[in-house]
Amino acid sequence: MVLLNATLDRLTQNTGGEFRRFARDLVNAFGSTLLTSVGSFLFFVVYMVLLNWRRFRYEQRLLDSVAHIAQGNFGHEVPVAQNNEVTLLAENVNLLVERLQKSLDEERRTERSKNELVTNVSHDLRTPLTSILGYLGLIDQDRYRDEVELRQYVQIANAKAQRLNVLINDLFEYTRMNGASFPLRTTAVHLADMMEQLLDHYRLLLQEAGMEGVLSVGPNGREVRVRADPDKLARVFENLLANAMAYGKEGKRVDVFVAEERKEAIVEIVNYGEPIPEADLPRLFERFYRVDKARSADEGGAGLGLAIAKGIVEKHGGTIEAFSDERRTSFRIRLPLMAEEKASE
Repeated sequence: MVLLNATLDRLTQNTGGEFRRFARDLVNAFGSTLLTSVGSFLFFVVYMVLLNWRRFRYEQRLLDSVAHIAQGNFGHEVPVAQNNEVTLLAENVNLLVERLQKSLDEERRTERSKNELVTNVSHDLRTPLTSILGYLGLIDQDRYRDEVELRQYVQIANAKAQRLNVLINDLFEYTRMNGASFPLRTTAVHLADMMEQLLDHYRLLLQEAGMEGVLSVGPNGREVRVRADPDKLARVFENLLANAMAYGKEGKRVDVFVAEERKEAIVEIVNYGEPIPEADLPRLFERFYRVDKARSADEGGAGLGLAIAKGIVEKHGGTIEAFSDERRTSFRIRLPLMAEEKASE
C-alpha cells in the first residue's frame, strides 16, 4: 500500500488535489489487488486488439471482396495474404470464382455459336430456296415461251433442290456429330481396299471433270488396317475427293496415297489445282469457313464438309491436316493402326 501511494503521489504531483483524492478513494474502496487485476485485464485487451488488428482488417477486406464478387464482378479476386485458415478460404473462393467465370465464358461462346449457326444456315438455305420458289412460280404462272424453256426452268429448280438437300444433310450430320447420338460402329477396315473402291465409284465423275484418280500404296500398304466405322470414314474420303474435283480440275489428276508410318495409318489425297492461300489453311476446318474462290461459287457447299470430316477423324482418334503450295494441295489423315492382337482376329 505504501508503494502504491508513493506511485500515486508521483503520478499526481502535477495534478489537482481532486484527482489525488479520487485515486486514493478507489484504492481504499476496492483495494490495490482488484485495481491491479482490472488494469492488467484492460492492458491484455488492448494488447490483443493491437495484435489482431491486422487480421481483423484483412478479414474485412475479404468480406468487401466477396460482396463485390457477389454483385457479378467475377473478374475481381479475393486478396490472399497471411498464412492461416482464412488464407485457405480466400484461395478456395478465388478458385470457385475462376471456375464460375470459365463456365460463364463457355456458356457465352456456346450461345454465340448457336446464333452463328442459325445465321449461317438461314443464309445458305435461303439462296437455293429463293431460286426454287422463283422458277416454280414462273412455271405455275405459265411464264415460259415453249417446252424447251419450261424444261430449262425445271432443271434449274431441280439442281437448286439437290443443292438444298446437300446443305440440309450436311447440317444434320454436323449437329448429330456434335451431339450425344453419334455412335461409331467400328470394324476392321482395309484402307487401301476402301480407297480403291471409292476411286472406282468416282471414276465417271472424275472423267466428267476431265480428271484421273490414281492410288499409290506404300510398303505393306495393303496390310494397313484400322478399327473404324466404314460408312463414316468413307464420308470423310468422299468429301476430300469431291473437294479435289471441285478445286483441282486444272491439275487433271487426283493422287491417293496409303502408307504406314510410326504405328499410324496415313491416307493422303492430293490435287494439283489452284493453291489454297496460306492465310486460309489454319481455318479450313472451321465450321462455315470457305476460302474466297469457293465462297463465290454458286455450287459451293455450306462450309460444313471439312468441319464434319475433321470431327469424324477425331472421333476415330486421328488427325487431319491440310498443306498447299504452288505445286499441289494435299489433305493428310492419320489414324491409329489396329492393334496386332485385334488385327489377327
